Amino acid sequence: MKRYGYARVSTLDQDLAIQRAALKAADCDLIREEKVSGKSRHGRTELQILLDFIGEGDVIVVTRLDRLGRNLKDILNICAEIMNKGAKLQVLQSSAIDPTNPMGRMMLAVFGAVGELERDMIAERQREGIQAAKKRGGVYKGGKKRFDDAAIWALADTGLGATAIMREVGAKSTSTIYRALERKPKHADGSAPAA
Repeated sequence: MKRYGYARVSTLDQDLAIQRAALKAADCDLIREEKVSGKSRHGRTELQILLDFIGEGDVIVVTRLDRLGRNLKDILNICAEIMNKGAKLQVLQSSAIDPTNPMGRMMLAVFGAVGELERDMIAERQREGIQAAKKRGGVYKGGKKRFDDAAIWALADTGLGATAIMREVGAKSTSTIYRALERKPKHADGSAPAA
């Protein structure tokens, strides 16, 4: 029997340290981590690795139920997959969530529904904020950029790769660099800038 921790945050600039510490304190033999949205299972490779790997008697440990997902259907499907393999789910935040008994399944559904409602309310507030911004100033331009595109482009032009540029400008992931490079004007021949 092994204990596998699963830690997740939704964005690249969020930190996994608190979840990691809690999972270590819960005696997890191995901890898988990822920075990806929980609104669907798409792109959640670390979770899928765990689900493929677990076996009879193993335990998947999460700090909170919403780390498994923010969509009730996905959460219930993940729990079903865990139980079908003869494994168990432990949610550190709540000992009441035990999908192996009727009360635990009811609590799972309630907490999952609350998480999904919270996600939907956040999305609705974002839509309302975008609409208000458009009414006030015309075109909504999105969030403020954190890094100077021109500096990233200049470093790329010197031949530095995305990882080196990331370190140079203090970004936390190469995806920030790749997004900036995608915004770079194309060369006269239509080719993309070097990365």
